[in-house]
Amino acid sequence: MPIGIIQSLDHEARGIARQDGKAIFVEGALPGERVEYASFRKKASYEMAHLVEVLAPSTNRIEPRCPHYGVCGGCAMQHLDLLAQVAVKQRVLEDSLWHIGRVRAEEILSPIQGASWGYRHRARLGVRKISKKAGMLVGFHERRSSFIADIQQCDVLPPHVSELLMPLRELIGALSIAERLPQIDVAVGERCTALLLRVLAPLTAVDEKLVRNFADQHQVIFYLQPKGADSAYRFYPESGPQLSYTLPEFGLELEFRPTDFTQVNHAVNRVLVRRALRLLDPQPKERIADLFCGLGNFTLPIARSGAQVVGIEGSAGLVQRGRESAQANGLSGQVEFGGANLFQCTSASLGALGHFDKMLIDPPREGAIEVVSALGENAPWRIVYVSCNPATLARDAAMLVREKGYCFVSVGAVNMFPNTAHVESIAVFEKKLKRRP
Repeated sequence: MPIGIIQSLDHEARGIARQDGKAIFVEGALPGERVEYASFRKKASYEMAHLVEVLAPSTNRIEPRCPHYGVCGGCAMQHLDLLAQVAVKQRVLEDSLWHIGRVRAEEILSPIQGASWGYRHRARLGVRKISKKAGMLVGFHERRSSFIADIQQCDVLPPHVSELLMPLRELIGALSIAERLPQIDVAVGERCTALLLRVLAPLTAVDEKLVRNFADQHQVIFYLQPKGADSAYRFYPESGPQLSYTLPEFGLELEFRPTDFTQVNHAVNRVLVRRALRLLDPQPKERIADLFCGLGNFTLPIARSGAQVVGIEGSAGLVQRGRESAQANGLSGQVEFGGANLFQCTSASLGALGHFDKMLIDPPREGAIEVVSALGENAPWRIVYVSCNPATLARDAAMLVREKGYCFVSVGAVNMFPNTAHVESIAVFEKKLKRRP
């Protein structure tokens, strides 16, 4: 077996060694380690490899907590100390900004982090019937596979959700449509936990009774989704607590549906919102845009400051629920929600929204290149950019700096998904001629 020295980690937390000028990506290896590896994919310029043995371990290596680590594809960093995880993500962020965008921030912000376990309040679990004897599997996919991992627990889920994995196996296995139920979406709110069953065939009367009994026994709410996301509806119990999350610092509570996008980590999200508001520094007389606003996660806190806010989102359902949340929280007079496909943004469509003093952008992984490209002479003097993909942030930052006349003021990592390789971040850009002293 070949032996290599790991020099760094890539964006998927794979160790990188070099042999004869070729990059070797070794899963599960850490920087500084001397490892034995076995390649499973060979290309002209790189190889993908399994870790066979650690001959000289890193001081940051720890024993993975989860018994399913290495099989389940849900986590890639459990073998790395939490503080080291955050440092790696910060380095991935900075490297992406430089190597992709050729930009560097004037200031590196301290990373945002929280609890490393029990944080995942949103999850999509795969379901698969493997045989009449073995029954059902409920969990995440195996690493590099479409198969469902055989897991009995998951420590990144809240404990009460992890404890449902095995009972859910029994429930789904007992349903007549067990082979027509490919996934379960989990949503944990302040007052309740919802399970959304993706059903490709109707439940029978017996099935419905089994689901109701499970809900009563485990104190959960069941939703059914027979078609697209818009088809999802509350099945049982029909009344009672609604899904919601709170932002106590701003006196806000936002209701949501299990199909709506919300941040998976409620505690870190609260810190992220606090930092975003500090960096944005909204003032009562300012007009501020929140693009890709979703339910109003940033929109409503900005409005609470007294500024006038325009939230733009592509989903009509999210726009409506944003308006409802604004009304419920007494902010209707400060907020205007509108629907638009920001991936088709143009200078004309952005200009039609009017002048904004500041802007917050929180796009999906695809980034906001269309929005950034559409910024004209009347662009906001400050932009706070919340990113879930360092590569698209780097691309967009390059355009803001080199073509749109912004200074790259600051950037920092956000560890929204501990024990995974996922890197979120927050960045600030300011117009060169309008920077405040």
